[in-house]
Amino acid sequence: MRASRLLSILMLLQTRGRMSAEALAAEFEVSVRTIYRDIDELSAAGAPVYAERGRSGGFQLLDGYRTRLTGLTDAEAETLFLGGLGGPAAQLGLSGALANAQLKLLAALPPERQQAAERIGQRFHLDPIGWYRNPDEARNLPSIAQAVWRERRVRMRYESWKGLVEREVEPLGVVMKGGDWYVVGRVGEDVRTYRVSNIEALEVTDEGFERPKGFDLEAWWAESARRFEAELYTAEARLRVTASGLKRLRGLGAAVAAAAAGAGEPDRDGFVVVTVPIESLDHAANDFLRLGAEAEVLEPPALRARMAERTAAMAALYS
Repeated sequence: MRASRLLSILMLLQTRGRMSAEALAAEFEVSVRTIYRDIDELSAAGAPVYAERGRSGGFQLLDGYRTRLTGLTDAEAETLFLGGLGGPAAQLGLSGALANAQLKLLAALPPERQQAAERIGQRFHLDPIGWYRNPDEARNLPSIAQAVWRERRVRMRYESWKGLVEREVEPLGVVMKGGDWYVVGRVGEDVRTYRVSNIEALEVTDEGFERPKGFDLEAWWAESARRFEAELYTAEARLRVTASGLKRLRGLGAAVAAAAAGAGEPDRDGFVVVTVPIESLDHAANDFLRLGAEAEVLEPPALRARMAERTAAMAALYS
């Protein structure tokens, strides 16, 4: 544990520069006294760590010093190779950079670690795209990724549910969700989400912007997704479904699956009654038609009537 912490201290000082003993202690959840002992041990081992006193002082490495990645464990090295998703990297325009980075990482590892790291690519493959789907159209994704990295405003023509709109956006990050790419960007004071495949035209400008201080892309996305799902479902429906219909019902979204998971015991005919959230009458009718004769809508009456209309129209078409 201590050897790992010593290496991590070196890595932190190398990447962040000068750090106080208090900051290092908070980072590793140890006492300041422990950090002083660790620094003494690093100095005794030949690491060029020195201290500067004063209000803005702290520990830092001599300029130009770089440590080799000889402290990686098998699990750490394998995780780094597992994290390099070839498909998403190619869509971002980074497939060549990913291959080069992995090659450099492999060369930096000691011989006994190289075989363990290479083995991960031979035994695991991650495919984030769902069955019977093509990868999301992302022709503008490399340009957006560069705009995010360089903090450049973009102008885009976007196909929203209201029609084509023109937007000038400050791109803050890109997110892959279920095989689809989204750009998170600020418009005025609002932070919004845009699906990359819906961008009809894109222009990256030379105008920079200042990224909001403290903006956490992962935390913002998690809260946005939670809020979206909560606002998406506006009503509920009661259904009478078979065991087979219940399995199909669980494929209609996480919220529907969670509600279906609470179904009780089947009756003598093999049906169970479940209450599930719905988005709208039209969306619900389209979803429940996929269940065929494995489900019957009981409530609300308006949805039951909509199902009757749809099934009557289908029966007339095939009669």
